[in-house]
Order: sequence, then structure tokens, then C-alpha cells
Amino acid sequence: MIELFTFKINKWLVAYYAALLVWLGTTAMHIPDGYLSPLTSLVMFLLVLPFWMIGVRKIRETMNARSVPLIALLAAFSFVIMMFNIPLPGGTSGHAIGATLAAIVLGPEVAVIAVSIALIIQAFFFGDGGILAIGANCFNMAVVVPYVGYAVYQAFSKGTPINSPRRLTGAALGGWLGVSTGAFLAGIEFGIQPLLFKAADGSPLYAPFPLSVSVPAMLIPHMLVASVVEGLLTALVVAYLQRSNSNILEGAAIPAQALRLRGLWVALAVLIVASPFGLLAPGTAWGEWSTGQLSAMGLQAIPTGMRQLSGLWGAPLSGYNLPVLGNTNLGYVISAVTGIVIVGLVVWLFTLLLTVRPGAQNQEHQR
Repeated sequence: MIELFTFKINKWLVAYYAALLVWLGTTAMHIPDGYLSPLTSLVMFLLVLPFWMIGVRKIRETMNARSVPLIALLAAFSFVIMMFNIPLPGGTSGHAIGATLAAIVLGPEVAVIAVSIALIIQAFFFGDGGILAIGANCFNMAVVVPYVGYAVYQAFSKGTPINSPRRLTGAALGGWLGVSTGAFLAGIEFGIQPLLFKAADGSPLYAPFPLSVSVPAMLIPHMLVASVVEGLLTALVVAYLQRSNSNILEGAAIPAQALRLRGLWVALAVLIVASPFGLLAPGTAWGEWSTGQLSAMGLQAIPTGMRQLSGLWGAPLSGYNLPVLGNTNLGYVISAVTGIVIVGLVVWLFTLLLTVRPGAQNQEHQR
């Protein structure tokens, strides 16, 4: 396993293999509106709120204005990777997150902010994940995956040189365990709904799947396919950084001239061009079905709460489709470019406002 990543990697190879691995399979945990009760959504939002506060404080204390492009780049990576839908066992589909990679490069606190912004923009502009479910989606994908993945990576890499093969093992296992843990928690969030929230006749008000169905349905495909590829993708990029830009693995708050990001921008451009591959997966991600799809699948009665909340927000580019182009490759690519521009600008402005402060400027001059 370790020897697999010891061959020489250049910026063109990382772009090619990143696109290939994303197309082969990764993870999906976006929860639409209507699957979780408003109370569950509120609790999940309150759970993620402290992590947002910690991330903001971390950016203020440790980042400088020269780190902003790297944060924006990794947020854009996370956004575009999540557009690649691929078949998973059971006839569903999935997509990547890239959160463990962001945590390795930026630290888990800052990765929470970068991935959360990508998820929020997906929900508001593209209808990928619910508005009420933003807290749950951010907790599962932008908090759990970075923190768990980074903890595993640190356990393997602590005290080792930057080019150590142990870091690749930690990156691979961190990506695998982080995504698997996030999927497990999403399964629990689905499964507790029919236990806690019922109509007068005892029927579920929101997600109708019991824990015995939701947890295996979320966990097993991720452990067998999605989490594996997420880990490989993370290790592949870390291997590239070890050989071509090890400074990034030593911390983001370093001189701008040391941040050679050209290869990573090339990889991002390749992913944008290859994004129509995300249209090839025949199934919808488990737990992301619309009420119409659930009816077509044979669900006799759509839960009342799900029906009421499912149309809460009409995203302008729902499904990553342009209204004038429909579900076409060109529309998907334009949506990818549009999303990346929005994510990049929002992250850039947000982090710039946090880092361009008198204290931050003084620290930068001292360097």
C-alpha cells in the first residue's frame, strides 16, 4: 500500500488521477429538507455553531492574507468534487467531500469553515442539501470528517518527516474513517426520526427509515467504496504535496512565494472540465430522494412533515442545471464554474476580512 504512492508524481499526473478517482467513487451525505424535523435541524445547527466560532477564531489568530488563496482553493476543490456522482452498491449514487485533505493542509478548524461555505452555497444556489438541514450537513461533512480524518492523520504523522510514507497511510485511513463516521452519523439522524416524530396515527412525520435500514444503507456502501476512494484521493494529493510543495503540509501561514499552487489549480481545472462525468451515475444518493421519487419507488404515503418542508426553498440552479440548457453537459460545466466562482469569492472575502486586521498585519511584518 505504501509503495503505491512512492513513485514520482508531477502536477499533470495529480490532475489526471484526482479526476479518475473522483469519477470511480466517493461519498454523499447531503440531507434534503423534509427528512429531518425542525427540532432535529435546530439541534444540529447548535452543534455545529461552536465549531464555526472556533474556525473563525483560528483564522484570525493563525492565518494571514497570504493564506487566503489556499483556503479558497481547497473550498473550491470541495465544491467541485461533490458534483461527481458515481454508482454505489444498492443502486444509489455518491460523491466526494475532500474534507480530510482540507484538514491536513489547513487544520481541522479552518477546514470546517472552508467546507461549510461550500455546503451552504450548494444548498442556496443549487438545491444540493436542504436549507433547514444546513446544520446537519455541515456537522456530518464539515465537522466530523475533518476532525476525525485529521486525528487519524496526526496519529500516524506525528514526529515523522514531511516525506514519510506514514503520512500517506494516515491520510488514506483518515479519509476512510472520517467519511465512514460521517455516514454513520447521517444514518442515525435519519433513523431516529420515525422514533421521535410521529403523527397521531403513529406514522412517521419525516424520514420514514428506521435505524435498522438507515444506518446500514449509509454506512456499508461508504465503508466498502466511498470511504476507500476518499482515502486514496486524500493520500494521492498528500503524496503530490510531499514531493512538489511540502511547505503546504507544514502550515498555511507561510510566505506567499513558498505556496506553489499551480499544480493544484491545474487539478481544479481538470475537475471542472470532467464534471459532466457526474451525470453518468444512474441512481440518486440514498436519502436524497424527492417526494416524487419516493412515490415512484412505492412509498404509499409521503410523511406529512416531509411533504410540507420539501419545497421550502427553490434554488435558482437546482440540480446544477441552467434553466435555458437543462440537464446537459454544458449546463453542468457552467454550473461548476459558477459555483466555484461564488465559493471562491465568498471564502476569499470572508477570510480576507478576518485576516486583514491590525494584529494579523503586525504578525505578518514580524515574519
